[in-house]
Amino acid sequence: MAEQGQLRRVITNLAHGGHALLDEADPDQKIVESQDGLSALSTVVQEPAETAAHVRTTSFQYLFADLADGFPAHHLPQDDIAEVVNALLDLGAAVVETPEEVRDPLLNSPIPTIYTYWGQFVDHDLTAATDNDLTISITDENLPPVKPEEVIKRLKNLRTPALNLDSVYGDGPFAVPAADQNSVPYDGIRFRLGLLTPTPVGVLIPPVDDMQRDLPREDDEKHTPLIGDTRNDENLVVAQLHVAFLRFHNASVDWVRENEPERESDVEVFQRARDLTRWTYQWLCVHDYLRTVARPDVVDLVDTADENLLHMDRRGTYMPIEFSVAAFRFGHSMVRGAYDWNRNFGRPGDNVTPIATLQQLFQFTGKGGFINDAPTLPSNWPVEWDRMVDKNSQFANRFARLIDTKIAPPLADLRNEGEDPKLTERIRELLKQLARRNLLRGYRLAAPTGQAVAKALGVAPLSRTELEQGSSDKVKAALNRSALFDHTPLWFYVLKEAEIRELGRRLGEVGSRIVAETIVGQVRQDSGSYVNQTSWSPAQGVLLPNGRPVRTIADFLRFAGVL
Repeated sequence: MAEQGQLRRVITNLAHGGHALLDEADPDQKIVESQDGLSALSTVVQEPAETAAHVRTTSFQYLFADLADGFPAHHLPQDDIAEVVNALLDLGAAVVETPEEVRDPLLNSPIPTIYTYWGQFVDHDLTAATDNDLTISITDENLPPVKPEEVIKRLKNLRTPALNLDSVYGDGPFAVPAADQNSVPYDGIRFRLGLLTPTPVGVLIPPVDDMQRDLPREDDEKHTPLIGDTRNDENLVVAQLHVAFLRFHNASVDWVRENEPERESDVEVFQRARDLTRWTYQWLCVHDYLRTVARPDVVDLVDTADENLLHMDRRGTYMPIEFSVAAFRFGHSMVRGAYDWNRNFGRPGDNVTPIATLQQLFQFTGKGGFINDAPTLPSNWPVEWDRMVDKNSQFANRFARLIDTKIAPPLADLRNEGEDPKLTERIRELLKQLARRNLLRGYRLAAPTGQAVAKALGVAPLSRTELEQGSSDKVKAALNRSALFDHTPLWFYVLKEAEIRELGRRLGEVGSRIVAETIVGQVRQDSGSYVNQTSWSPAQGVLLPNGRPVRTIADFLRFAGVL
């Protein structure tokens, strides 16, 4: 069975959201990942038994088991599936701004850009199993929702749902690399980094003598990144964040050797540096990330509660469907169409262009091909993180968009998605439309409605007046179809709750609870996490040169030497 053997540590060739789907009728058959990250509709790929023996998966479950048990009473309508699908397609199209509708550029959240992509990094660290659109048969035709018990039985996760940085460490520096498989490269117990490719265009990004600012890569046609999860080379922001994690570990190795000389062997130093990196990351997820994107009072409630929704019924380790296919996708609404990236592609002045477009941030990756076929990131493209982390910046485009039901235009035409010529034109088009994919996926995987989750949490559901407030005529028309005003898709509901009740500045109560319960719960469940140490806090971790502990994401980047 796929649950046997060793959990996959290095995941390659997995498209954004590829997932494992098991066929219980034959324990030797399963989909783990296809060569292009996509699997044919309703098919099962045969793998040799010796391969299957080395792959283990973890489970998906429903955070609100009572709602799942009551299927379909707490879900989107089931009586006319084609009509519901068309309503969801209309809604997915209506929430994306057209170029003419793009909001006032001064209207943004108070959340710096880094938090959008820290969330994406966290998602890749927790899951590799949630949204292969072909395997779960997202089409605009017949789309019957899978019953919750069948979703639990068949949908599997290639990641341990813990904030343990599998996506960074891979199999570690002491493992013997498997034949014909990529592995995370180390120089001793430090991560190997990739060098920038010099270019005469623009200026060098300080520090100008530091060229180790790309991911390590294969010397091949695709510039394949040698990292624990190649999805972290999907766009340049998350790729540069992954570089920061590699460098934070390397700096931790140096710090341990200098400050804890009692740890003499490479094994001791590596394990200590890895622990300090993991614990700092986990602490920041709870105390900086969550308290920035969610309601701090809700995070405090969850963090101090004796019981946690994720594990109070003792179902073991799992990833909640409500989190992975709905609530945690709130970050999609925060994505900007363009960024103040660095002095070459940022504020007007001595730069090449006034902004870096989202399209460019997808192009300047291995998957995007690096324009002009550079073998690594060009020297004029490293991020200047000070433009991404400042909560007091005077520049509006250094902040994320509001968390609301208005999605940036580029997310209706995702670069690097839907490019497989073997797919039908209709499927290729759908794969490029993020909002539609989110809504159809939630329906297919039987996510409960927003109203049902609100009631389960004891929160007053959004009224029809609130759902209509600020909504375009197209959104209202879509919600009017198939009674979606009364049975609202959870992803849209979480965004609308943030928009109306928190003015788009952070998640509302329902969204905050789902996200906080999941992240705090996974940290608690992990026996190796910082909360399961003896009174660990950043004061017991690595220290900045001025002696201060790492207490913010900005501090994390400073210690890594990239800010």
